Amino acid sequence: MQGLIGRKIGMTQIWDKDGVRVPVTVIEAGPCPVVQVKTAERDGYEAVQLGWAPQKASRLSKAEVGHAKKAGLETPVRVLREFKADAADEAVPGKVFTVKDVFDGVGFVDVIGTSVGKGFMGVMRRHGFAGGPKTHGGHVKRRPGSIGMRQTPGATEKGHPMGGDTGNRRCTVQNLKLEQVRPEQNLLLVRGAVPGPKGAMVLIRKALKKEVKA
Repeated sequence: MQGLIGRKIGMTQIWDKDGVRVPVTVIEAGPCPVVQVKTAERDGYEAVQLGWAPQKASRLSKAEVGHAKKAGLETPVRVLREFKADAADEAVPGKVFTVKDVFDGVGFVDVIGTSVGKGFMGVMRRHGFAGGPKTHGGHVKRRPGSIGMRQTPGATEKGHPMGGDTGNRRCTVQNLKLEQVRPEQNLLLVRGAVPGPKGAMVLIRKALKKEVKA
């Protein structure tokens, strides 16, 4: 299995074997049961659908509850996500994957989450604009200034940096070193920061651009 679904608990610090203090993010990952195995013949592509976070049946639709029962799950799950399976995986509906199954011996991971929403921001904070002169009759202060163009093309180009909603976007932080795996607590200790606030759902997968073995 290439990854698991988890929850960001927060940040702390540990000391490595050389006595160097390392900032880490603690992620509670899994256990994640297999809800569905998708095949190229039936679905057009191959993937394994994992579930996470038990949920009351009364808070889910009948289709969602039936989907979980079909996989043999005693309790429905709140979140469903798909991952690629490794060749050695025997992924069948109902099988549960833990951090030890997926990340034992892995050196680096990619973490996918939704960044913290920060609301509306102007161009100075959002894009680092310098702003206008503060003295000698300047009237622009924190404004973006002129955004007009000449007769050709006569319009503002798409993607022009302007003020607007900041954060609350899906983003991926790649090649984070996996410092520790604690199977008894279903915890991963990842060096550095990951997207999202405390308690946010994140996807943790084996790094795509770096050697996965420690």
